[in-house]
Amino acid sequence: MAMQVSGNYAQSRTDYAEKVKEKQAAERAEKAKEAQEAKKAAGEKGSGRLSEPQDVYIRGEKSEKEPVGLYRIGQDEDGSRKIFFDDPDKANRADNKEEPKADEDGKKSKVDGNGQGKPAEKCVGNTDKVDREIKKLKEKKQQFEQQIRLASGDEKKIRELEKKLAQVENELSQKDNDTYRKQHAEFSQMK
Repeated sequence: MAMQVSGNYAQSRTDYAEKVKEKQAAERAEKAKEAQEAKKAAGEKGSGRLSEPQDVYIRGEKSEKEPVGLYRIGQDEDGSRKIFFDDPDKANRADNKEEPKADEDGKKSKVDGNGQGKPAEKCVGNTDKVDREIKKLKEKKQQFEQQIRLASGDEKKIRELEKKLAQVENELSQKDNDTYRKQHAEFSQMK
């Protein structure tokens, strides 16, 4: 059975497309006309009057107090960019600061950054204990991997070893990083 396509169908489809295009063009022209009229109306309104008032900051009474502090960007000793804080109260504190008191030996103590007259302390961090712990975990991991390779027939034993291996890998991932090393380092005071 043969089907015949009617010529009217193709014609009606092109007619519909043309109608839609004409309708869209008419809508665009109408919107453009409205926009021009709105511009004209705005131009006529604005030409006779001053522009609309806008919000503007108007400073009230002049305060006797200066701002608490000022920040500025500068360079440190290394040449890197750094934000500096210029504390206006610092000058007042510097005027009231007393000369460091001498200790029993007659020597003046060095003042650290906190300005409390305590000598600066130097400490050394030691991560050897943590490093040994991590090394043992890595050795355990290698042993479990080797045992898994050797136990190639016993499924139950392989599952048990894989479970232990997963626990060791989890513990190793938690401990083998700089944060853990810093938290668990042993610090001792230098003399």
